[in-house]
Amino acid sequence: MPPAFEEELAGAVVRGLGYFASVNFCPLLSRFSLVALLLASLPVCAQSLPVLDQNPASLRWYQLRTAHFRVLYPTGFEARAQRTAQRLEQVYAPVSATLERPPRPIPLLLQNQTTVNNGFVTILPRHSEFFTTPPQDPFLSGTLDWLDLLSVHELRHVVQYDKGLQGLSKVAYQLFGYGGLGVAGLGLPDWFAEGDAVGTETVLTRSGRGRIPNFDLGFRANLLAGKRFSYPKAVAGSYRDNVPNHYVLGYFLTTNLKCTNGANAWSPVLDRYYNFPAYPFSFSNSLRQTAGLRVEELYQRTLTDLDSLWRAQQRNLHLTEASPLAVQPERGVFTEYQYPQYVTDSTVLAVKTGLGDISQLVLLSRRGKEKRVFVQGLVNNPEMLSVGGGKVCWPEFRYDPRWGQRVFSEIRLLDLGSGHLTHLTHRTRYTAAALSPDGRSLVAVRTDSAYQHRLVLLDAKTGQVRKVLANPTNDFYQQPRWRADLNSVVVVVLKPGGKTLELIDTETEQHQQLLPVANENLSHPQPWGDYVFYNSPRSGIDNVYALDTRSGRQFQVTSRPLGAYHAAVAPGGQQLAFHDFRAEGARVVTMPLEPRQWTPVPAAAPAPVSYAEPLVAQEPGAARVRAGLPDSVAPNLGATRYRRLQHPFNVYSWGLVQAPSGQALTLGVRSQDLLNTTQAVVGAGYDQTERVGNVSANLSYQGLFPVFDVMLQHGGRQTSAPIDRNLPVDSVRTDRWQYTRLTAGARLPLNLTRSRYLEALNLGTYYSEEQVRGYDLPVRYRDEVGFGRSLHVVTYSLSYARQLLQSKRDVAPRWAQSLSASWRTTPFAAGLQASQWAVQGGLYVPGLLKHHAVRLRGGYQRQSRESYQFGAAVFYPRGQGYVSFDRLRTGSIEYRLPVADMHWALGRWLYVQRVKAAGFLDVADGQNLGQPTQHYRTAGLDVTFVFNTLRLRVPFEAGTRTIYNQRLGTWEVQPLVLDIGF
Repeated sequence: MPPAFEEELAGAVVRGLGYFASVNFCPLLSRFSLVALLLASLPVCAQSLPVLDQNPASLRWYQLRTAHFRVLYPTGFEARAQRTAQRLEQVYAPVSATLERPPRPIPLLLQNQTTVNNGFVTILPRHSEFFTTPPQDPFLSGTLDWLDLLSVHELRHVVQYDKGLQGLSKVAYQLFGYGGLGVAGLGLPDWFAEGDAVGTETVLTRSGRGRIPNFDLGFRANLLAGKRFSYPKAVAGSYRDNVPNHYVLGYFLTTNLKCTNGANAWSPVLDRYYNFPAYPFSFSNSLRQTAGLRVEELYQRTLTDLDSLWRAQQRNLHLTEASPLAVQPERGVFTEYQYPQYVTDSTVLAVKTGLGDISQLVLLSRRGKEKRVFVQGLVNNPEMLSVGGGKVCWPEFRYDPRWGQRVFSEIRLLDLGSGHLTHLTHRTRYTAAALSPDGRSLVAVRTDSAYQHRLVLLDAKTGQVRKVLANPTNDFYQQPRWRADLNSVVVVVLKPGGKTLELIDTETEQHQQLLPVANENLSHPQPWGDYVFYNSPRSGIDNVYALDTRSGRQFQVTSRPLGAYHAAVAPGGQQLAFHDFRAEGARVVTMPLEPRQWTPVPAAAPAPVSYAEPLVAQEPGAARVRAGLPDSVAPNLGATRYRRLQHPFNVYSWGLVQAPSGQALTLGVRSQDLLNTTQAVVGAGYDQTERVGNVSANLSYQGLFPVFDVMLQHGGRQTSAPIDRNLPVDSVRTDRWQYTRLTAGARLPLNLTRSRYLEALNLGTYYSEEQVRGYDLPVRYRDEVGFGRSLHVVTYSLSYARQLLQSKRDVAPRWAQSLSASWRTTPFAAGLQASQWAVQGGLYVPGLLKHHAVRLRGGYQRQSRESYQFGAAVFYPRGQGYVSFDRLRTGSIEYRLPVADMHWALGRWLYVQRVKAAGFLDVADGQNLGQPTQHYRTAGLDVTFVFNTLRLRVPFEAGTRTIYNQRLGTWEVQPLVLDIGF
């Protein structure tokens, strides 16, 4: 059993390596992955398979089959599953047309137990998943139904993967399965996959992110500010500047080529790439041979086009004035202040985030003061921040401790006067909530597991449901806000034809439609007297507008260069606050509330033309997809039960596979069922150190509350041992023998996260038996099994970790605690005998400066000196070979810091982003009974570089470690690899 929390948590990423394309509709998905990483780093068995996300064991599953899809869905979701299956068939041909590759049939899972909104396609194993709760964020789905958008975007990823089944990539698939196909696709920049999918959703539907100005906001801000980043920086990112993600970059690059070379422009590029992908920059070379330019040249051409387009747009603007509130961001580092809410006429509450800050509530005043109020947890939609009656509320994700696919969304309420935090609701699915002006009531949006949308009225003191408003047409509600009368709310409503604003009387449940239903991405309504402020992109830039509910007239309130969002009215009605975007990050600004200064606008303004609009006319099937958007009237498909135990094996990779034992070379097969309940690896391996082979079978069943693991391994061993202390050389003997090892047990991985701290607990117990044959050495090492004797071991373990969320610029958690304990014994009085118990703890605390960190560790191990001896269960001084003792005490102190952030590019081969350093002192005191204590001391310095290579977006971290061994008086320099990027 390896020591818990040894070296970097990032090492666990390698064990859970998966190759997938994700829509990334939820920015917090990376934080969920961090929780999974935290669980993965709490080991119970050294060779156990990773724990995946499952649904509760009691959940029943059903399936529908069409010509090209097998749709799996939980009980109660049949109506939406029927619609989704039919929608997928409607878009099947149009989505695949321009890549000229109709995909093979694929399974799709509809995940309805989580309130996370996302979707992905993976080939390990090959399937897709839709997380069915629609987002409150208006800049993700626009004016489309959530499942319709996922159907188009994710199906495009399926097409992209199947495009790889040609040339050498197909050979890689035939030899190694989907693992081989994934390796063949590593040369494809991920900006292509996501950008092409965003472009497809844009040209095939009435909405899509390419038509949403907020999508390209950061890109536009940088160009207009003269920040024309190099291509390596645009791909790999920065620790100081806001570099738009690969979705934005890829959308513009892929669209630019389509606009100049035709809708099918990328199909021959991929054909040439997949025919021979096995050399660096093969994608760029394929683009050059097909379209006449390399990726860097495509990037520069796209920047020139966009710069010209956006500067022309700026020349036509008549800007309104606004005064920024003074803030205190980290100097030269991208920092944002967003979603303002007035507390008093002179103070505004906002959300502060950035490259150097985790999400936190801050109070801004006109006098220039900034005060931290509260650090939030994993917020579900930060745009729903709401203040009323001296309180503030927001929705926050809450995990089920065991079932990773069951994520709730609960309401948190903070008293701004006392600082008291209330977890107002428990195990609920509220994705938006707003306080009434007096702070006594809440209106919330709830989407249940059957895709039914409701407005719910809650008591703000107890969280009890007062009323659930009827929604017979099941329209989707976004971002409700109370009016001053405390009896009615204004809400954005998504209908089959588009969006509108509605005024709903909570007593009579009467609805008043305030605007015509249209393909206009309305958002952020804010009532004020007879007016309703709202956001609209009708001019091509998101700005604040106002609707006079008496006359129906509309006015443009703000005209800002990049975008104005989230209007809030001061209690006295004299000021309007909103956040205003700029290249260094959004800032909260205010302006006088003077309706006479507002600009009247026509009720039906022409929709702005998107960058991809020229493609719509030439895109095959665009008209068909748009015509098919209303609900289908096709007959229902026949549904059948899907029982997980009847489908436990789903082989997806063969040939050379990644083995759980970590051997360098393993041939075999890997299997994982669609519901993440059963994983299996069967293989034959070769130990290059001892030059012997082995075969193994590893099975993990994760469909029940505990995880059950079984591993059987049989193979050879070869070692040498001195049989005396005398010359000649033949006193060292070599032997080969056979062993059979069985390991079986259970573990319980628990996710306890409920705040800004990621928290995990892992409990486990395992039995292992090892027998040997043919051991002929007259002596043996104490950690080997020999002389025909067997080893029976029972291991009990407990691991716990708690870690504060990190910003990108943090080199380590500013606060974290870990504890691990283990007990290993041979309880059956048969064969070899031994016992060992160990405990170790770790602590991270802040360093001298903001992004520095100090790590403290301590461990204690005690074992008996019997006929067998276990390996180390606690960390050991770096640079010192492990020496076994009856009593072992270890300690360590380490200081980590960033040295420099830069944007150094070495041609097309290397891009260096950061230099980091860590100094450490490790100590160990070991004692055997009746002998003096042995002391070991090592000190060292790590210097590592965070870099990208071969134009890949994934970062690597490597460097050197210099160690001084005080006991031996020697220096040693070691290569150091902390993160291989994937």
